[in-house]
Amino acid sequence: MSMLAHDGTAMLGRQLRRMRNNPGLLILTQVMPVSMLLFFGYVFGSALAMPGEEYRSFLVPGLLVATAAGGIMTGMFQAAQDTHRGVTDRFRTLPMSRTAVPLGQAAADVVVTAAGTVPFLLVGLAVGWRVEGGPLEALGAMGLLLLFRFACTWAGMYIGLLTRNEEAAGQLGGATFLLPLLSSAYIPTGGLPDWLRTVAEWNPISALATALRDLFGNAPVPGGAAWPVAHPVAGSLLWCAVLLGIFVPLAVRQYAHGER
Repeated sequence: MSMLAHDGTAMLGRQLRRMRNNPGLLILTQVMPVSMLLFFGYVFGSALAMPGEEYRSFLVPGLLVATAAGGIMTGMFQAAQDTHRGVTDRFRTLPMSRTAVPLGQAAADVVVTAAGTVPFLLVGLAVGWRVEGGPLEALGAMGLLLLFRFACTWAGMYIGLLTRNEEAAGQLGGATFLLPLLSSAYIPTGGLPDWLRTVAEWNPISALATALRDLFGNAPVPGGAAWPVAHPVAGSLLWCAVLLGIFVPLAVRQYAHGER
């Protein structure tokens, strides 16, 4: 365990330096959620039954979760980039824990996500979003958000280690933008056809978006929803546990053995 902690901390530092040396990516990840909040909040808000400010309060938690789901794309691209450029092969030759490299990448991604959430929330406050619940509930919401990002990053790393190619990872990563569209991140699911509503409510993003809205006090839990949305906190924790239980061992095994 001490070896894992030492090596994982070293890999965490390496990933943070890597991100610091790529400011363009950091700026893009900061600007995109804010741009989507301003665009969706004022364009979609005028077309929905919700008044503009009410819709923006509904939208902020959804965009937070959509951004967290982007961990699939970033984890995939960084793992594929390291594999394609031979960095992963060099790490395998070092006397270090096989879990340390993916763990360091996932932990660094969570740190950057936590820092990037601050300006987004400030813009959310500027456009009318408010935390209507208590401080403990708000902290719980942020904890759930970062846990989900951590789980999504592991999923992305496993796929990136499988693809072993930056271009392929970039193309697959673009497909992840569809995931929030098939959820309640941007719109309520109550008006969808029954079959599509079922698909959307079993999307992990819907459970987490509902949990954040409930914990922040922005919107009540919808009635008659599927179990993960009807019990959003428990549903979110269960989805995170499932993702971690599947992709942590798969990613570590794929990293340790490579193409074998």
